[in-house]
Amino acid sequence: VQLQASGGGVVHAGGSLRLSCAASEHTFNSGAIGWFRQAPGKEHEYVAAINWSGYDDSVTPRFTISRDNAKNTVYLQMNSLKIEDTAVYYCTARPTIAALRNLRQYAYWGQGTQVTVSS
Repeated sequence: VQLQASGGGVVHAGGSLRLSCAASEHTFNSGAIGWFRQAPGKEHEYVAAINWSGYDDSVTPRFTISRDNAKNTVYLQMNSLKIEDTAVYYCTARPTIAALRNLRQYAYWGQGTQVTVSS
C-alpha cells in the first residue's frame, strides 16, 4: 500500500490549499481514502473521506474531497482556512467503506504534510 501526501504549506487565514494523496492502484480502487489531521498536543481528528464509488464525506463545507481516477489521486481542497486548521494532515486508506469517520478502520497511513495557517 502506497500513500503519498503532498501540498501542505503556509497560508494566511482565509486562504486556500489543496492537498493531494497519490495512492497505489489497488488501494485507490477499493475501500476508501481519508484525511485525518493532528495538531500539537491533540489526538488525530477526522477531516474527510471518499470511497471507491465516489461517495464523499467531510466535517465542514470548507473542505471538499474528490478523486481523479486517471491519476489514482485523492484531493482535499481546503478553503477559508482558519488558524485552528493548523496541523499535520495525513492521508489514510482502509479496505472497508462503512463508518468512514472511524479512525480505527484506517489500516494504512501515509506520511503527513504540514499545514500552517497564519494570522
